[in-house]
Amino acid sequence: MTKLMMSAAAFGLMAGGAWAADPLTLQLKWVTQAQFAGYYVAKDKGFYDEENLDVTIKPGGPDIAPTQVLAGGGADVTVEWMPAALAAREKGLPIVNIAQPFKSSGMMLTCLKESGITDPKTDFKGKTLGVWFFGNEYPFLSWMNHLGLKTDGGPEGVTVLKQGFNVDPLLQKQAACISTMTYNEYGQVLDAGLKPEDLVTFKYEDQGVATLEDGLYTLEEKLKDPAMEDKLVRFVRASMKGWKYAEEHPEEAAAIVLENDETGAQTEAHQVRMMQEVAKLTAGSNGALDPADAERTVQTLLSGGSDPVISKAPEGAWTSAITDKALK
Repeated sequence: MTKLMMSAAAFGLMAGGAWAADPLTLQLKWVTQAQFAGYYVAKDKGFYDEENLDVTIKPGGPDIAPTQVLAGGGADVTVEWMPAALAAREKGLPIVNIAQPFKSSGMMLTCLKESGITDPKTDFKGKTLGVWFFGNEYPFLSWMNHLGLKTDGGPEGVTVLKQGFNVDPLLQKQAACISTMTYNEYGQVLDAGLKPEDLVTFKYEDQGVATLEDGLYTLEEKLKDPAMEDKLVRFVRASMKGWKYAEEHPEEAAAIVLENDETGAQTEAHQVRMMQEVAKLTAGSNGALDPADAERTVQTLLSGGSDPVISKAPEGAWTSAITDKALK
């Protein structure tokens, strides 16, 4: 009887202790949507469970700065764009890129054709352009510096309209162009009644000023902890499995996202379209950061005229240590 009780106690200890899944918190850059489908899919399909992880996914929003959440200990990993991460690092936050699910940039300016803009090099001057802030302005500011255009509203530059996270400034003709993502706001413009032939788009990728988006970041101190490093390796491996599943099953991935949208604000049609577009950006990525892509981002930010986003090339801003182990 005593042995039986001890065995039962030992089993209970293993079930509730040593065998308990390791907790990890992920902070998203924005609200629940197919932009982050890979993580929701990994959780829903049990890929995190397979890696003995209990992952909490925290949605973002207009009042949430992912890097601040990370700095304050509210998350172990965050999804962030590299320009914002590098700017935060230069200001003293030891943030490090540990994986890069997004291979390509989805950012672009969408302009009304009637504005007469056909070439950014000659036609932006004197125009009002809608720009997102909260860290999303860095690629735009770098692009304007490349073009030699000031953003102070003067006649020889552009007027920056601080754009909310909607497409109203274009619909109401408050701006000649607005910031859009290929997978989100561009579709909203079309849903509002404008047709592709009414618009002119300029993708950052095509303009040679694209920077890396939606990477996974953590703090240097966490990488020094072997137990945390092991959790991060398992997290990245499971997350990339989720991303590849989402690429191959966009409708199912969109449905999973909708199940996790507590606001009820998303629609099936919009999320399916978003997932199909996001799949174009994650295609070709196994999660490992291509150093050439990172260096391109750095050079884009550094060569931005008199007021660059960062003032010097960063050191230690990304590591392959996690993906090297995760992809074995």
